[in-house]
Amino acid sequence: MQWSNPPFIHSTLEKIFFGKIETAFPNLTKEQISSCLEITPSKQIKFGHYQCNSAMKLSKLVGASPREIATKLLPKPDVYISSTQIAGPGFINITLKSSFLANRLQSLIKDPRIGIKKVTHPKRIIVEFSSPNTAKELHVGHLRSTIIGDSLARLFEFLGHDVLRLNHVGDWGTPFGMLICYLKKFHPKILSGAEIADLSLLAKWYKESRKLFDQDESFKKASQSEVIDLQARKKDAMDAWGIICQISREGYSEIYDLLDIKIEERGESYYHDALSKVIDYFEEKSLVSNSDGAKCIFLPDFVSKEGNPLPLIIQKSDGGYNYATTDLAALHQRIYEEKANRILHIVDNGQSLHFQMFIKAAELGGYFEGKQTEVQHIPFGLVLGADGTKFKTRAGDSEKLIDLLNLAVSKSYQILKDRSTHLKEAEKHSTAKILGINAVKYADLSSLRTKDYQFSYEKMLQFEGNTAAFLMYAYVRIQSIQAKAHFDLEEAASCAIELKEPQELQLALYLVQLEEVLYSMSETLLPNRLADYLYHLANYFHAFFRDCPVIGSQEEKSRLLLIHLTQKAFEIGFSILGLKTVSRM
Repeated sequence: MQWSNPPFIHSTLEKIFFGKIETAFPNLTKEQISSCLEITPSKQIKFGHYQCNSAMKLSKLVGASPREIATKLLPKPDVYISSTQIAGPGFINITLKSSFLANRLQSLIKDPRIGIKKVTHPKRIIVEFSSPNTAKELHVGHLRSTIIGDSLARLFEFLGHDVLRLNHVGDWGTPFGMLICYLKKFHPKILSGAEIADLSLLAKWYKESRKLFDQDESFKKASQSEVIDLQARKKDAMDAWGIICQISREGYSEIYDLLDIKIEERGESYYHDALSKVIDYFEEKSLVSNSDGAKCIFLPDFVSKEGNPLPLIIQKSDGGYNYATTDLAALHQRIYEEKANRILHIVDNGQSLHFQMFIKAAELGGYFEGKQTEVQHIPFGLVLGADGTKFKTRAGDSEKLIDLLNLAVSKSYQILKDRSTHLKEAEKHSTAKILGINAVKYADLSSLRTKDYQFSYEKMLQFEGNTAAFLMYAYVRIQSIQAKAHFDLEEAASCAIELKEPQELQLALYLVQLEEVLYSMSETLLPNRLADYLYHLANYFHAFFRDCPVIGSQEEKSRLLLIHLTQKAFEIGFSILGLKTVSRM
C-alpha cells in the first residue's frame, strides 16, 4: 500500500529498501522505485515481523527474476533489523530487533497518542450519516449508518482532519403537509403549544395522516394546500413545521445521547431554495431531457434489465422535486461553499444505484472541474435477526432503535447482577449502560461493513470471544495490575523497557502497528480492521499476562510500562469506535 502518511515502522523500512533498490538499479527513477515499494506486516510472526514484496514488482521493470532481485535487496542486520530471509519466489521476510522496538516504545511512554502522528495536509471531510425522516422514529435500520458514520468521523478527527458531521434529515415535502393538516384537524393544541407530544406519538399520527391522505380526497386536497403554504414559507405553516421538527429532534437526541453521537442537523429544507437552480444548471448544460413530462438526465452506461436507458429524474411531471434534486443541490453546496475535499455518504447497500447515478450526473455537469473533491457512497449491509431475515419485531414492524438499546442495557445489567457481586447497585446500573451500548456498537463495527450481519444479544454480551466485554475485561485487568503495583507514570518513565520473552516482543510489535491500522482504516473505511486489531491486542495482552509475571518480578517496571502503552492503545481504539471504558466489571 502506498501511504500518504507512512507510519513509523513503514517509513523506516521503506527508507532502507529505497536505498537498496537505488543502489542495485541506478537507472530507475525515484518515482519508479516508490511505485515498487511494498512493505506489509507478516501474517505469521514465525516468518518474521514484516515482508517486503518489492522484488515481485521490480521484476517487470529490470527484466530479472524476483528471487535474483531479492538477493540484491537483502539488507544486513543493523540497528533496526535483526535478520532477513528470502522466501518463495522472492519475498523478503524481515525480523526487527527487539532493542529497536523497545527504544521506539520508550520514546512513546509519555505520548498520549503513542506515536500516531496527525496528517501533514489536513482535509475538509464531510461525513453524512444517520439521516432519519422527521416525524418517524429511528429504527434498527438507522443503527449501522449512525454507528459507522460516527466511527469514521472520530477516526478522521483523531488523524487531524477538519470534519463536518452532517445529519441529512428528511424534513420537507408532502409528508409535512399531511401531518400539519392532521394536527390542525385532530390535535390543534399541539400546534398552539397547549399540549406536548413525544416522537412516538408523532410517528403514530403520521401513519394515521398517511392513511387519511390515501383514502379521503378532501383531506388530500387540504394537505396539498398545506404543502403549498409551507413552500411559500407562510408563518402558520412554518410554525407548525418547526414544532414537528423540534419534537422529532428531541426524540432523536435521546438516542444520540445514549450512543454518544455528536452530529449537526442539516435537513432537506436547508437546500430547498436551491432546487430550482439545480434544474436551471443542468438545462444550461444541455443535459436535461423530457420524459412523459418529467425532467431527466440520461447517463451513459446506466440501463435497465431490458437494455433501456435509465433516467435520473430531477423534477417530476407534477413539478415536484425528489432525492436526486436535493442530493445534487447538497453536493454543489458542499463542494463550492463548504469547500470539502472528501464527502462520505453512509447509506445502505440498497441505495447504491442512486448514488452512482447522481454522482455521475454531477461529474457530467462539471461539478468537479478544477476541484480536488472525492465523493463516495459508503454502503453497508442489513442487520438480520436470529433467523437470518431482516431484523423486525414479533408484530413484523421495524424494531425501534431505542427499544433495542434499552434491552441491551437491561440484559447487561442482569449479567452483572449474576456475576459481579462486588459492584454496588448504582455502579451495576452505570456499568451495565456502558457495557450494553458498547456491545451493540462493537457487534456492528466488528462485522464487515459491506455484508449483512446477524444481531444476537447472547453473542454480543458474552465475556469470551470477539466482543466488547472481552476487550473491556483486558482493559480492566490492566487497571487492576496498575492499582496493585501502585503504578506511577512519572516515576516509571525513567526505567528502561526490555523485551526478552516472546510474548513481550509480540505485544510490543503489535503496539507499534496501531498507527498502520488507523491509516489503513482511513483508506478502506472499514471499522472492522480496528475492531480486529483490538481483539488481537486483547489476546496478546492475556498471553503476555499469562506467561510474563508483572508484580514482584525482576522485570516489573519494564512490564508495567508495556501494559501502560497497551492501555493507551486500547483507549485510542475504544475512542475511535465510540466505546466508553469502565474501571471494574
